[in-house]
Amino acid sequence: MYRHFADRRELIHHVTLSVMSRVAEQAESALAEEPDAFVALGRFVHAAADERIGALCPLLSDGIDKEHPDHIAARDRLDAGIDALMGAARAAGRLRADIDVGDLMVALTQLTRPLPGSGCVDFDAFVHRHLQLFLDGLSAPARSELPGSAVTLEGLQHRP
Repeated sequence: MYRHFADRRELIHHVTLSVMSRVAEQAESALAEEPDAFVALGRFVHAAADERIGALCPLLSDGIDKEHPDHIAARDRLDAGIDALMGAARAAGRLRADIDVGDLMVALTQLTRPLPGSGCVDFDAFVHRHLQLFLDGLSAPARSELPGSAVTLEGLQHRP
């Protein structure tokens, strides 16, 4: 593995960029191909889970250079793709108005990571079930008012 990369840090950098790029492509293609924006959002959420987007959290906290130009470009592309999906679903009246990209990504990463020590071999079957339950909660009209304010991806960035 290290034949292609100078060290572990470079490997993590490239894996992170690859996952972010594939997930951004999923957002862009879902929006372009699905006539219903909320269906496109659901398609994206399930595809992002299949890409193991939840695995990015530990990678991103493992000393990766978040200010590297490649990382910033990948993050901006991903943010724009998800924002466009959510904006289209919101404009169609299908997505509740009180959430933002960060809210979606926090839930997506949390719902796609197995419980520590669970030994759950077939976790994927549960992931898609729980993601669909989550998506049902995103649909408009909202059944309840959310506490706090909507979170953007920028709002999730850990600042020193």
